[in-house]
Amino acid sequence: MSSDDAYSSFLEQANQDTGASKVSTKSSAAGTKAVDTDVPDSLQKIEQYYVSEADEPFEPVSLKWTGKNMPSENEFSDLVGHSGEVSTLEAQDFDPKGQYKDVIEAVEKSGDGKARIFRVHHGKTRAEYYVVGFDKTGRKIVGLKAMAVES
Repeated sequence: MSSDDAYSSFLEQANQDTGASKVSTKSSAAGTKAVDTDVPDSLQKIEQYYVSEADEPFEPVSLKWTGKNMPSENEFSDLVGHSGEVSTLEAQDFDPKGQYKDVIEAVEKSGDGKARIFRVHHGKTRAEYYVVGFDKTGRKIVGLKAMAVES
């Protein structure tokens, strides 16, 4: 047997499937429910990123809501399926530099003219920001959300 044949045999054995389970390299990302009903077209057209340590895109939000007004923090937590802390922010605290003006305006136009910002806490360094409005005729909460990493 030549050394080339021995080397080829070695490579074939080394590359054989051992039957061991494959390890996933995906991290378990924190996340909550964002869509369970039709999303307004105007929100699907927004292509903007929330700037943090993980510059994530804004994604559409459209959730059925039977309330007569915007949900409270506790109601919003239940709505998105989150068991941790949820807080609200004023627009100027969420966007002090005005870089998310298009996001806020799109949400206001898709809902009742008012945008509310919820911060859904995922541990000490991650959060989801929901910029949402109330579509009274469609009986749903509509808007945009983005994941942020803040250490």
